[in-house]
Amino acid sequence: MSTRALPEGRYGPVRARTQKRWLRRLWTALALVVSCAVAWIAYVNLGPAPIEADRTSFSEQPGNAMSVTINVTRDDPSKPGVCIVKLQDITGAESGRKEVYVPAGDDHSMQTTVVRSIDRPVTADVFGCSYDVPGYLSSS
Repeated sequence: MSTRALPEGRYGPVRARTQKRWLRRLWTALALVVSCAVAWIAYVNLGPAPIEADRTSFSEQPGNAMSVTINVTRDDPSKPGVCIVKLQDITGAESGRKEVYVPAGDDHSMQTTVVRSIDRPVTADVFGCSYDVPGYLSSS
């Protein structure tokens, strides 16, 4: 079999295939950059928290209050932090909240605080932690 030449003018000019390859490579590179950006944003937002706390114990105190002990774990022990502890009443509504200052120190530190409540508390939990310590909190 021999290859036949196309009739001139019938199918338009013959384009070079290099233009299609160049566009394909451009779109592939763009998709790779966008995928890397999405992966980085997901890692930063959904990755491990730099400072976090777990409630280790809580006990009811007189006068609608509760003593709460938390274990704070952090990646940079040279920075102070703050954790928010909340109380819930029998209906599940939040009835008390307190910010706990965590001074610079060890990777793991135990902090105990008494949180007052507007109603009789039944449970306590850690809302979250951060290295952004408000100016009104101090180590004293």
